[in-house]
Amino acid sequence: MTAASAPVQSAAPRGVRATLATCGATHALHDGFGDGMLLFLPLWQAELGLTLAETGALRAMYSIANSALQLPGSFLSERIGERLTLAAGTALLGLGFIAASISGGYVLLAAALLLTGVGASVQHPLSSSLIARSTSGARLRVALGAYNFMGDVGKVAVPALAAFVVSIWGWREATGALGALGVAFALGIFLILPRASAHAAAAPAAEPHGVDGPAKSHWPRFGMLAVISTIDSMGRYGALTLLPFVLIAKGADISTVGVALSLVFAGGATGKFACGPIAIRAGVIGTVIATEIVTAAGILSLSVLPLYAVMPLLPLFGLALNGTSSVLYGSVPETVARDKVGRAFGLFYSMASGGSAIAPYLYGYLGDKLGLETALTILACGVLTILPLAASLHFIKARD
Repeated sequence: MTAASAPVQSAAPRGVRATLATCGATHALHDGFGDGMLLFLPLWQAELGLTLAETGALRAMYSIANSALQLPGSFLSERIGERLTLAAGTALLGLGFIAASISGGYVLLAAALLLTGVGASVQHPLSSSLIARSTSGARLRVALGAYNFMGDVGKVAVPALAAFVVSIWGWREATGALGALGVAFALGIFLILPRASAHAAAAPAAEPHGVDGPAKSHWPRFGMLAVISTIDSMGRYGALTLLPFVLIAKGADISTVGVALSLVFAGGATGKFACGPIAIRAGVIGTVIATEIVTAAGILSLSVLPLYAVMPLLPLFGLALNGTSSVLYGSVPETVARDKVGRAFGLFYSMASGGSAIAPYLYGYLGDKLGLETALTILACGVLTILPLAASLHFIKARD
């Protein structure tokens, strides 16, 4: 080993760990804010006198911006750098929550939530790309699983924290406090990520040729993974949008709804962390089919079981509901050439976020017109359409 190579090889592991830690913490904040927003939907509905469809449209404002700007965000980072793009996006996310806290009506609240979606759009593709560049092979699937796990840690913590603040002061104070936290966190990203990303970019060069992914992209397999992810996102966000209203209809108060969301996301955190390694052993197809069957069963149970029976099942429901995405995300670098990973993640997350943008309004509308139980049944059937699509992956062989 030469003197010149020693610093790179010794620094790379530290840079890899710092990259994963920074991206994981950013994921926790963004996902915690995005799904913590679900807690506020019934409060906004009551204060503004909204229908379920109008309430779902508020959530869709966040999801639409998040979906539409993921790929442009990836392109922007190629020009101004990942550090600045990720920090600016996080700052916008925080400013959106601050704007929501002082909004005076439906239109202003919708505009504030649109701003949060703009800020959140850069996180998934940039963080995933940084992690994919910093490691490879089976370790990459585990690293992406750990990264996804951190997103659900945020989903557990933020609804519980927000519910506590709401119970004491109100939703405006809760959203304002979250917004201030987001702006402060953006500064931390800007200060910490440069060193981490520099080492992460250098790390793959030290690895043997051939472990970084396929030499050529296999776009048919990538496309099928993206389609499955889109339908999975529709199922997940459809279920999460309806869940607070289902629980309230069963007699839950807002504190119980906060606990319920935390139980779902705690199970989801376990699923995100565990399903990646499980897919290595059991295979992508089998893992996806198993989680989607459990997800559909969980959705149907929400409509038929009483509140006391639903609550203990929520962690298992969350495990299946969120675990699938970890398997799908971890498969992207295995189907796309290394130099295309950043843009592939941007496209992949754009399609998944598109599903999450459509679902709140769609299932809110169905809930208004057909009732919550019928909407849940349609939702479960939609999730089950993934089964034949996942099975088709067996016939779309990945290219070495």
